Amino acid sequence: MAPQKPTPLALVTVMGLGILAISSSAIFIRLAQDAAVPSLVIAAWRTGLATLFLLPFAALRRRAELARMGRADWGLALLSGTMLGLHFASWITSLRYTSITSSTVLVATVPLWVGLAAPFVLREPLARRLKQGIGLAVLGSVIVGLSEGLGMENGRFILNFTTAAGGSRPLLGNGLALLGGMTAAVYLLIGRRLRQKLSLLTYTSVVYGMAALTLLLLTGFSGQALLGYRPLVYLLFLAMALFPQLIGHTSFNWALSFLPAAFVSVAAISEPVGATLLAILIFQELPGPAALLGSAFILAGVLLASRSAQR
Repeated sequence: MAPQKPTPLALVTVMGLGILAISSSAIFIRLAQDAAVPSLVIAAWRTGLATLFLLPFAALRRRAELARMGRADWGLALLSGTMLGLHFASWITSLRYTSITSSTVLVATVPLWVGLAAPFVLREPLARRLKQGIGLAVLGSVIVGLSEGLGMENGRFILNFTTAAGGSRPLLGNGLALLGGMTAAVYLLIGRRLRQKLSLLTYTSVVYGMAALTLLLLTGFSGQALLGYRPLVYLLFLAMALFPQLIGHTSFNWALSFLPAAFVSVAAISEPVGATLLAILIFQELPGPAALLGSAFILAGVLLASRSAQR
């Protein structure tokens, strides 16, 4: 039986809580990275703890639904989980090499990739506004991608492709953040299709579990240790599992049952605002003028494209 459609107020409230929760993600990640925890380990613990929380409830309440899932549904759910795992692997790693502002803004291009895939996956044509939004976002991505490697020497502009302040590699980090946006788009597109037939608990249990398995395999291949960190680090892992994962992502997966993927992905454009404000308050990390300009182009493009997709 299809779930009863919630009121607009309920949708806004849940999506608002989800946005607030995911805005804390970059902050928790940066704190864990400052404690010398590898990015893949952070992602594996985040999804692993979320899965361990959901599995007992799924086993008790959704056993029959899990048994009824066909091969196609299992294949799509496992693919969605793999994409979610790759999203976390690329985006969380990007925070090691670039600023919170650049990373969160670039990963927030998710609605653009959803719009590009719509003609093939959802059989929806690209409207004129969507094409304009994609153009604005691409321009903004170029500006943001180059901003932290752009400097002056002897009165000339130079591009530093390998290092930046603090020994970071902003171009690599920005590229990883973009990859995180693309994989998240696939995750949302699949979620929109499966949430029409699967309950929230069943879908999130399978998808988060596959994401955790993907990240555990990547962590094992890279030879990184899952244990041996300070007690505070494990509290950060728990906070990431509870807030950005179980509250943030689960809120969006809940909304996918009632709203188009492009509409739900609009929530991503609000994350850079909250993350940047938190970064200023906690890390005193102020974005430069070029990064702000590029961010404005990206957010304007995402908003324009998403409004087109919403129509």
